[in-house]
Amino acid sequence: MSALHVIEHPLIQSKLTRMRNTRTDNEAFRRLLEELTALMVYEITRDYPLREKRVDTPLEPTTGRVLDVSIVLAPILRAGTGMLGGVLNLIPMAKVGHIGLYRDPATLEPVEYYCKLPPELPAAQVILVDPMLATAGSAIAATDIIKREGGKRIQFLCLVAAPEGVDAYSAAHPDVPIYTAALDRELNEKGYILPGLGDAGDRIFGT
Repeated sequence: MSALHVIEHPLIQSKLTRMRNTRTDNEAFRRLLEELTALMVYEITRDYPLREKRVDTPLEPTTGRVLDVSIVLAPILRAGTGMLGGVLNLIPMAKVGHIGLYRDPATLEPVEYYCKLPPELPAAQVILVDPMLATAGSAIAATDIIKREGGKRIQFLCLVAAPEGVDAYSAAHPDVPIYTAALDRELNEKGYILPGLGDAGDRIFGT
């Protein structure tokens, strides 16, 4: 089973509550999403490897430590792109790939329509991002694509998850840890997370 990490930091929980509020407009929703994502990335990167580096301070040379891993961000289009700014504010040197999926109306299965991933993928730490883990169909398919293209070290980052999605994703990719700000109650008959925060893409882009 995938390890599930619910990040309970007070700032994360406060911002998530504001994002759930139906009265939060698109501008505020986007800003909160970026801030919350940055806080979550701070938490999920705490075990990343470091290497020593010599630098000159204004007073004398010293040895500091810097990240010793290449990082690839992989948002699932379209809502995942709303999380990019929060990650890149903290890790501006990260490379960014994009994975486009849509649900086939007949089979309800995810269909890949776009994939562009950096060549560093096989050696990189990959952070797959999407605001919601609902049925997990898109997240599973995106992880399949990353592994197909050579990705080996993957973390999945979302804001809100449903138990059904966590179970499905864990069954498909037990080696990939899931990081979320909240494990909500359930999915409704249309596959929306309850209590959730609505359609994240619509609230980000105002559609």
